[in-house]
Amino acid sequence: MPTILITGTSSGIGRATVKHFSSKDWNVVATMRNTSDAGDLTEGALVLPLDVTVRDSIGKAVREAVDAFGSLDVVVNNAGYAVIGALEAVSADQIEQQFAVNVFGTMAMTQAVLPQFRTQKGGTIVNISSIVGRFTYPLGAIYDASKFAIEGFSEAMRFELEAIGAKIKIVEPGLISSDFGTRSMQFSHDPSLTAYQPLVDAMGAMAAKFTDMAEPADVVAEAVWQAATDGTDTLRYPAGQAALTALADREKLDDLTFYARTKERFGL
Repeated sequence: MPTILITGTSSGIGRATVKHFSSKDWNVVATMRNTSDAGDLTEGALVLPLDVTVRDSIGKAVREAVDAFGSLDVVVNNAGYAVIGALEAVSADQIEQQFAVNVFGTMAMTQAVLPQFRTQKGGTIVNISSIVGRFTYPLGAIYDASKFAIEGFSEAMRFELEAIGAKIKIVEPGLISSDFGTRSMQFSHDPSLTAYQPLVDAMGAMAAKFTDMAEPADVVAEAVWQAATDGTDTLRYPAGQAALTALADREKLDDLTFYARTKERFGL
């Protein structure tokens, strides 16, 4: 029976992915910073504490997973959140923490499992990116940059993982219905920076539309399942119809046209 370890499973995409793989009779290791948030996940998974910004925490969770099940076949780097706002309104600490979780946490998790993958001559890393790892929205400079970094990191890691018989995949969700917009988002705004107010107003006006267009987290869990089990060398897996449509549209447009279309969409 294969084993999967998933980070950031207390809610949303991570939680849905735990339940999806549990239903397929996999050994599932559900990790989160605070295991008191596990709830019913304990019924079908081994729940372990893990903070992706603390290397000792990562190493301990990986060791416990291997000790419990004898191998580690898939690791899903899902833990993350979003800092949204004009760059002038975002603190240095916010920027550093955004990259500490979304980027450096993913890199540290990957480093931690490479020895196991090398020893067993196989394994798969699935990195949860986003459609904004391929294009951008207003006020998303910090979050979008973190997802662009995941895309580049994952592409480059293909060479190293192939050398040890392993694979890496990128799952790119679109608009997903979860608590991401509340629990997992920091909106940073300084009203004195009036030049950016039109952008703030436009993003606020779009928020309700985005909510109406959102798809359930299960569509991402299904994309992770496909990435983990299809046996191909496919790198990118759009998750949900919104992602498929948005990414296809972006591929068709040059940079200037895409920029103009985005401004028009946001009423700018």
